[in-house]
Amino acid sequence: MAESSKRWLGMFFLQLSIMILSIAGIFAKKASTVDFLSNKFLIYYSVELFFIVLYAILWQQVLKKNELSVAYANKGTVIIWTFIWAVIFFKETITVNNILGAVLVIAGIVLVFKDAK
Repeated sequence: MAESSKRWLGMFFLQLSIMILSIAGIFAKKASTVDFLSNKFLIYYSVELFFIVLYAILWQQVLKKNELSVAYANKGTVIIWTFIWAVIFFKETITVNNILGAVLVIAGIVLVFKDAK
């Protein structure tokens, strides 16, 4: 497999792991909206834990294939996934300041990724 293909495949799995982590946040928020230890709470909490475990397993594999600095810099993209889920699942509004902050995060990630070998 060509070096650039390996690099992009590694980035795909990196983003997949970050997306999975952000999905855990959806269920954390849903669990916070119901009574503590109710059936719904336990279901939401269990699903959240499932996604966190899945993320942890995938993240270990991601760290094997990517430079540590690149992997951790890309964790900032969780904010983009969080914006997407906030709008889709919770009908929240994204402000101009949110977008500007996300652009700065992405710019930083691009700078780190550009120098990665």
